[in-house]
Amino acid sequence: MYRTPVSSSNISSIGYDASSAILEVEFTSGDVYQYFDVPVHLYQQFLGSSSHGQFLNDSIRYNYRYQKVS
Repeated sequence: MYRTPVSSSNISSIGYDASSAILEVEFTSGDVYQYFDVPVHLYQQFLGSSSHGQFLNDSIRYNYRYQKVS
């Protein structure tokens, strides 16, 4: 999945697959997580957020099922 690089102290890049509604987040540590059933409008808000880490914590991390992929 293609991920867009972002300017964040904790997140390196963010990707989204609209056909499966999977959001992929690469952290600066190198860990990659996939979040499932995330609506496209939430991905767009995440990408445009002024604080990606805060948005992830407030709107995604505890609201969607996820798994570590690497």
